Amino acid sequence: MATTEFSKKLSNIALGQYKEYRNMDEGDAKLSVQIKKYWTDLSETFESVEVPWSAVFVSWCVKKAGAIKTEFRFAVSHSKFVHFAIQNTISGKGVFRARKITEYRPKIGDIVHNNRSGNKFDYAYAQAHNSYESHSAIVIETGEDDEGNYLITVGGNEGDSIRQKEVRLDHNGLIIQRSSNPFISIIENLK
Repeated sequence: MATTEFSKKLSNIALGQYKEYRNMDEGDAKLSVQIKKYWTDLSETFESVEVPWSAVFVSWCVKKAGAIKTEFRFAVSHSKFVHFAIQNTISGKGVFRARKITEYRPKIGDIVHNNRSGNKFDYAYAQAHNSYESHSAIVIETGEDDEGNYLITVGGNEGDSIRQKEVRLDHNGLIIQRSSNPFISIIENLK
């Protein structure tokens, strides 16, 4: 499937935030001001950079790219927008649909969702619950190198900054599951 204009825009926004702030810690004044902006642009109350802001980062990027609240559940918790996207998948409606990692090949503009803090939640758990600790990041690149297929994500509040991560894919382009903080789902971006 070809990358849509919205997906390109979302990827470029996330990449732009990475390029602007990648060498900064959340406590640095410039990034701290931007983190506050992520919260306030979503009409959320900013308390401090000590409050987890990774879901706010993803939500802000999606909103900045042009999605509206009927399309994406802007939230301070990843589980909220993932649960919403799973409901879209079940109903066959909506432009953001959460997919199982064993059944969907991620592309630029999708959102990769995984566990954190050693949890082992899976897709069925995410379908049944809308409140649990997790993390997500936006796919900005897919490709192939000497080791095989990969994708690159940009996420907020990764090591108290905005960072890129590499995720390895199998020969079919599916995410290779990992034992530590396993992947839960991929939000397919159809916008």
